Amino acid sequence: MRKFAYCKVVLATSLIWVLLDMFLLLYFSECNKCDEKKERGLPAGDVLEPVQKPHEGPGEMGKPVVIPKEDQEKMKEMFKINQFNLMASEMIALNRSLPDVRLEGCKTKVYPDNLPTTSVVIVFHNEAWSTLLRTVHSVINRSPRHMLEEIVLVDDASERDFLKRPLESYVKKLKVPVHVIRMEQRSGLIRARLKGAAVSKGQVITFLDAHCECTVGWLEPLLARIKHDRKTVVCPIIDVISDDTFEYMAGSDMTYGGFNWKLNFRWYPVPQREMDRRKGDRTLPVRTPTMAGGLFSIDRDYFQEIGTYDAGMDIWGGENLEISFRIRNVETNQCLDNMARKENEKVGIFNCHGMGGNQVFSYTANKEIRTDDLCLDVSKLNGPVTMLKCHHLKGNQLWEYDPVKLTLQHVNSNQCLDKATDEDSQVPSIRDCSGSRSQQWLLRNVTLPEIF
Repeated sequence: MRKFAYCKVVLATSLIWVLLDMFLLLYFSECNKCDEKKERGLPAGDVLEPVQKPHEGPGEMGKPVVIPKEDQEKMKEMFKINQFNLMASEMIALNRSLPDVRLEGCKTKVYPDNLPTTSVVIVFHNEAWSTLLRTVHSVINRSPRHMLEEIVLVDDASERDFLKRPLESYVKKLKVPVHVIRMEQRSGLIRARLKGAAVSKGQVITFLDAHCECTVGWLEPLLARIKHDRKTVVCPIIDVISDDTFEYMAGSDMTYGGFNWKLNFRWYPVPQREMDRRKGDRTLPVRTPTMAGGLFSIDRDYFQEIGTYDAGMDIWGGENLEISFRIRNVETNQCLDNMARKENEKVGIFNCHGMGGNQVFSYTANKEIRTDDLCLDVSKLNGPVTMLKCHHLKGNQLWEYDPVKLTLQHVNSNQCLDKATDEDSQVPSIRDCSGSRSQQWLLRNVTLPEIF
């Protein structure tokens, strides 16, 4: 009888310990979730955007977002707002996870503890809420806190209400100081960046675009190079986020920035001489003759010493001002736009924004319509109008511009460039010349004062 009572006591005691262990396990499991949320810089009580748990939901780990068939039409309409898949972007968490695509040698690099602090300056104009805030969260979540002085958001006269008070209210709750600076009138990227640089406090100024995502380990190498030589201007490897699916795709460390004879920025393979200098160590920085101006870090004092930006540069690609044009349709008031598309893809048409960029075209002495090293090409009647490598042999790339009729006639097909059709509202067409307003195009030099 005593043995039985003893067993009951032992059994009861064991059950108590089991229940206690389960309680502690659940308690600390929940705390870990809280810590993980806190580390991702998500302020409590924000309801402007749904926030999903890390590694769950659309787009996590940089995976592509697939839109259901029943939402395809709505997706296409939303695409027109910012020229990327806004529906997909809004489905993705503001703090989404991304893969670590660094070279193995980069992952084991050790950097000094006393690296300089940086202010991150981001200029935006009518940017989508999700892409802008995803940029901000990625900077906060993947930057060592003691290196990140602040984030400066410069609003270049945005017109969307959610970028006014709601944005200011949101960023006040973040764990890193985020300042919103407003330009009184539309001033362009360069002058807006100068404004952000002027109010920033960090030892280093880092410029980023408003629709990018920083990955783990992005900041330390930039600051380490500047600590080693303050006159170094450092660019990260620029990866790619698909405008269609928001898939994250790793960029190449085997290309660097250069320019062609038209002074257009281009990516070129890293030359053998630079490979030899690095002795096969791909973790060492690549010396480059020029850079993509969108993302880089520079010492604050050195930025002043070299004269900062030229405040007179109104648009992207200022070095191209004398030879670049925008080509605008008279009837629709839309401009040719390469939509960041590649060779063999159709040229686009979009509302004229006056910012250059994808709407920078040249009508050359060879009567080509050119965007960088791609020319508009038509190989059959009624199109389509595609962008192919300029071959300088005229043929399918020969266009005759009539400054009186304002027509762009494709010589081989004897047809004229026309506005987009109802079937595809973002692609210009080519049709029999009729003299209609939809076939009239204005070539305007982008330095004209009415643009700003």
